[in-house]
Amino acid sequence: MNHHNTNQAYSVLGHKTANIRDLYTLGQKLGQGQFGTTYLCTENSTGINYACKSISKRKLISKEDVEDVRREIQIMHHLTGHKNIVTIKGAYEDTLYVHIVMELCNGGELFDRIIQRGQYSERKAAELTKIIVGVVEACHSLGVMHRDLKPENFLLINRDDDFSLKAIDFGLSVFFKPGQIFKDVVGSPYYVAPEVLKKSYGPEADVWTAGVILYILLSGVPPFWAETQQGIFDAVLKAHIDFESDPWPLISDSGKDLIQKMLCSQPSKRLTAHQVLCHPWICENGVAPDRSLDPAVLSRLKQFSAMNKLKKMALRVIAESLSEEEIAGLREMFKSMDTDNSGAITFDELKAGLKRFGSTLKDTEIRDLMDAADVDNSGTIDYGEFVTATMHLNKLDREEHLVAAFRYFDKDGSGYITVDELQQACIDQNMTDFFVEDIIREVDQDNDGRIDYGEFVAMMTKGNAGIGRRTMRNSLNISMRDVQQGDQ
Repeated sequence: MNHHNTNQAYSVLGHKTANIRDLYTLGQKLGQGQFGTTYLCTENSTGINYACKSISKRKLISKEDVEDVRREIQIMHHLTGHKNIVTIKGAYEDTLYVHIVMELCNGGELFDRIIQRGQYSERKAAELTKIIVGVVEACHSLGVMHRDLKPENFLLINRDDDFSLKAIDFGLSVFFKPGQIFKDVVGSPYYVAPEVLKKSYGPEADVWTAGVILYILLSGVPPFWAETQQGIFDAVLKAHIDFESDPWPLISDSGKDLIQKMLCSQPSKRLTAHQVLCHPWICENGVAPDRSLDPAVLSRLKQFSAMNKLKKMALRVIAESLSEEEIAGLREMFKSMDTDNSGAITFDELKAGLKRFGSTLKDTEIRDLMDAADVDNSGTIDYGEFVTATMHLNKLDREEHLVAAFRYFDKDGSGYITVDELQQACIDQNMTDFFVEDIIREVDQDNDGRIDYGEFVAMMTKGNAGIGRRTMRNSLNISMRDVQQGDQ
């Protein structure tokens, strides 16, 4: 990882590409993720609009990050041609960015679409599930495991056509061979399969995730829910599915049967993607009823979606304000721990260094940190691995970052975030069609129509909604290891 010390340009794609600016004109910002920003881009020769995801090379801290981007592009090429997977047009690289140009999805996110529609039935949910599981089946048949299916990764090409749904994000996807066992914990807490938490999984985990999405499509709430991330993991491992609360008594037995078979704790007994598509509830003239679901389902779906968006926005504000100064501090910290200047830290150096910095971690926790950070299993951690690990160790829940994020929203410094301020923040962040009143209603505990700092902190620390694409891989949940111990 010597490119951190020298500022020479290094190549992510591994080959020279044309200059994107010779071929396209980049326009307005459409969205923002942890690693990249998506822009509208217009092909100069045809005038056709595309989306361009520009990934900042400065944010690719470890070699694993670089490999993920390279793999994301390979997988998109490999899957292109499926009608519900976004088509990649090309990838370009310059000194600062990797640009991925792909089909433009103008119709908004899946949940927003459902909410705007108003009327909604099991039949509709079955049609959407068929598309989502169809994507999983296509991936699996081509030897790809998705690993991060979630509703916000499905966008519509066209606002008026629900069948124009496309899967857009393959940043965590990997190639797999039959029987291969994966160990790295990735994904988002609500959607993660139990065997992923136990660090031994294969493509069946995608079917579980699709089952969680189906449960949300029918009820408006996730099946495994708790106030804390650890609580969510415990619920996933218990895998008790609530079919008693509303609206479940009114949902068809066939729908519940399918969910039960997708959310089966034993991967070997779970339906495959192909079997899901053959289930009577999904099939062509399937049995999913066409009568309207209770409007309460839609309003819960609205809250679930709004909450995740506000949280994402706040996390983004935090992540963007952090990087520069903090990375400089971490570099110094690494240098001071690497006492023999080898460019890598051993367990003993890390232990001595953490002690000097006043850390009270126990040996076992340092060992866990070391194991989790040591991506290439060399027994030592290099600078990239160190930064990745420590950036996420204490970042997002540190009080001062929450204060900074709160301030970002509270434009007039009144100590409250109002509807207008939230609306302005959404515009600044380019997040339109967004139900600001619902967010406020959801977060506002004393019902005064605005969010105070305490309410904001409560929201940010509750069941973390998944931060960007590497949430779980990087948050180095030491708690995650406790999950396994309790399990054996």
